Amino acid sequence: MDAFFAAIEQRDDPSLKGKPVIIGADPLGGRGRGVVSTCSYEARKFGVRSAMPISEAWRRCPKGVYLAPDFRKYEEASGLIRSAFYEFTPDLEQVSIDEAFLDITRSAHLFGGPLETCRRIKARVKELTGLTCSVGLAPTKMAAKIASDLKKPDGLVEVRPEGLRAFLAPLDISRLWGLGPKTAEVLRARGINTVGELAAAEADELRGLGVHGPELKNLAMGEDPREVREEEGARSVGNEITFSADTGDAREIKESLVALADKVSSRLREGGFKGRTVTLKVRLEGFETHTRARTLAFATNYADVLAKEALALYAAFDRGRKKVRLLGVKVSGLMPAGERESLFEEAEDGRREKAHKAIEAIREKFGRGAIYRAGGKKDI
Repeated sequence: MDAFFAAIEQRDDPSLKGKPVIIGADPLGGRGRGVVSTCSYEARKFGVRSAMPISEAWRRCPKGVYLAPDFRKYEEASGLIRSAFYEFTPDLEQVSIDEAFLDITRSAHLFGGPLETCRRIKARVKELTGLTCSVGLAPTKMAAKIASDLKKPDGLVEVRPEGLRAFLAPLDISRLWGLGPKTAEVLRARGINTVGELAAAEADELRGLGVHGPELKNLAMGEDPREVREEEGARSVGNEITFSADTGDAREIKESLVALADKVSSRLREGGFKGRTVTLKVRLEGFETHTRARTLAFATNYADVLAKEALALYAAFDRGRKKVRLLGVKVSGLMPAGERESLFEEAEDGRREKAHKAIEAIREKFGRGAIYRAGGKKDI
């Protein structure tokens, strides 16, 4: 999708069209602590980009329209887009809320061929959501991904099998899917700057890259065996908080982790999921980011269990003298909440379930702030 979150806000508020719209944390007049989720193409002309510190975005574009994300609205639009895709093929791999791979090999003949199918997909998405999307049509996933990015917004780029290597050759190596900045730096130091140069590189020019070297060379030659694979349901559920000021206060950190675990628990239960892997994210001053994870014996969506694991992961983390800028708690390895992993039902689980249902009933009637867990913060 094209500038997905910002495009939705511009669609719903016509007064925002043509303006630099920036979705993310509150910039607080240039003192904000969070990051940019996404931004409109008008904002990108000022050099604003996704994941940029919101304070930097403010410095580059102080007259932009800054909005907090509305994920429920974005997820609703994503669901409509996904339903449009399924009208054309059952072979779909959702990569993120605004990006997916479609394999139309088995169905394109029903819609006038591959290129006409892509045109129809774009038209159907526009009809259902009022939004534009950019499409790359290619014989491999990597080439399709690259092609979809080349003529945004509202683009359609076709790469034919016989022209695949010619299409890739002049592109900068940073376009290769899976080639990170550090690897790119090593290759550039050896005079390899384009995909074509990487495809023609000798083995000794790729030394030091291990097994990754031959894989990258194969990709540069257009060889990408990855297939479109359907992954059902959500992959993970998580929440983060960026502190208004870097903190080392143990109580504030504990309260935040408990509140984050509570929020993640609520979202899991609302979605009908439980998960087995708990991941803690800690961003220190200076944007130094660390993650720690633990996989449980049994999946859970109970707030107290998630809080216990998040607190234990933090207790084992050594941040030295640096203060904490951001905390996040994520649960992955999801499965349906009703799926049993053991023949034995612990009495403690029964009590937890009753307690959670009671809390959910109170929140549904009086709002989320009506009740919160001891040790947690209200405002997450």
